[in-house]
Amino acid sequence: MMRWHFYAGIIVLPILALMAVTGALYLYKAEVEAWLYPVEIAARPGVAMLPLSRLIAAVEQVSGEQATQILRPASATQSWRVTTKAADSASVVHFVDPHNGRLLGVMQGGGIMKTVKDLHSLALTGAVGNRLVEVVAGWAIILCITGLYLRWPRHGQPAIAIRGRVKGRLFWRDVHGTLGFLSAGIILFLAITGMPWTDIWGGGLRTVVAANDWGRPKMAVIPWTAPAKDALPWTLREGGAAPGGAGDIGVDAVAGIAAQRGLPDGYQLILPASPGAPYLVVTLVTRADDSRAITIDAASGAVVQDMDWRMFGPGAKAVEWGIATHQGQQYGEINRLLMLAGCVCLLALCLTAPILWWKRRKQGRLTAPPRAIGRAERVVAVTMLLLGALFPLTGLSMIVALAGEWLVGKMRPA
Repeated sequence: MMRWHFYAGIIVLPILALMAVTGALYLYKAEVEAWLYPVEIAARPGVAMLPLSRLIAAVEQVSGEQATQILRPASATQSWRVTTKAADSASVVHFVDPHNGRLLGVMQGGGIMKTVKDLHSLALTGAVGNRLVEVVAGWAIILCITGLYLRWPRHGQPAIAIRGRVKGRLFWRDVHGTLGFLSAGIILFLAITGMPWTDIWGGGLRTVVAANDWGRPKMAVIPWTAPAKDALPWTLREGGAAPGGAGDIGVDAVAGIAAQRGLPDGYQLILPASPGAPYLVVTLVTRADDSRAITIDAASGAVVQDMDWRMFGPGAKAVEWGIATHQGQQYGEINRLLMLAGCVCLLALCLTAPILWWKRRKQGRLTAPPRAIGRAERVVAVTMLLLGALFPLTGLSMIVALAGEWLVGKMRPA
């Protein structure tokens, strides 16, 4: 186990550190945006808010761009957000006072938290980055399992202890081992619940969920595109909207229909992206069981679909619950603090690991630990084979690591 723990750390350490930092920051997305952008406004009890169409028209007149969606916050002390996009440019979010239509400021391309999110998911590198995230998540799972095995109390050795002097190897081994033992459950949870976002493993999971009716009821669809697809709960993104006829009842009528169906304040309203496309109204989800998406025909105002948590199958519910908990939202502040603790411990493990391995080097060479022998070797082999089969991209990287070790061994002088 020590050997695989070593290789796992060598392969993914820098990226895990990046994910720990960006993940911790993203847990506080709302607070960071409120600090950087004009999110907060003064409450005005008794003052009516302008119709959505007026707010959209005000933004389009100033920006010269077409609106694609409007976000109505749940709080009366927050500005509303109208997103516009020109044909050849990134989207722009305009913060608007809903009482008078005054533009308070803009956020280009999703703002700084979009950059943090893209760094966390490696989306900045495109499809390659998404595949790499999948590999890293798989190796993080291996790190947790092998680390727990190595630290598990046996032969009188404690799992939780800080011994020795700061300059000694025992001190750093105990710091690393104790932190890992205490946080392995959270880090393992973060790695597993992060997998649904990946293209290959997550895409396969979506396919399995849909094929077995574990997700949502089926309907004849045309595929959703951004920004509607991005606003939907994860398990609804493989669906789409029923094609409609010509005409448009207008955004104010759509908001009225959503209100009549009991949709609370705190939602995104996605405008039709093309003729015949419908409106989509999606709740701003904090808890997974708050998920709701209403599709409204733009021509007739008919509700094509009203999907909420109660209609999700067991697979969809499990995934949505995992995502909401991963993002620190499902159980309030205690949930967020636990996920933050996982991120902080993961970063600390990434920082202490190189120190520990440096102190264990022999004759100035940083070599891998010896192979397991006997029964331990069989346990290690079976464990790695199972993990490699469960997470194919990680399994492929295992083969590459073994091939690299063999090649280095061949090239090393006897």
